[in-house]
Amino acid sequence: MEMRIRSVGVALRFAESVLLSGGQRRARHNAWAAVCENRRHAADRRHDAQAPGAANGPASGPATGPSTGRPAGRPGRRQPLP
Repeated sequence: MEMRIRSVGVALRFAESVLLSGGQRRARHNAWAAVCENRRHAADRRHDAQAPGAANGPASGPATGPSTGRPAGRPGRRQPLP
């Protein structure tokens, strides 16, 4: 039986399929999916915390960005004039 391996990725996937059982591959896939979901969730929390009028922001006065004196918010977005 002759088999041509076209790339390193294909060779690694083939070795993984031979050496590892399906359960271990599924567990690794699920773990990576959880990492990606946690990153999306953290990005959403950062965005919500930076949004004007955020519930967890300071109680008085507008928030200012670090050392710029400009209102805090998403970079590249124009803030409404007072």
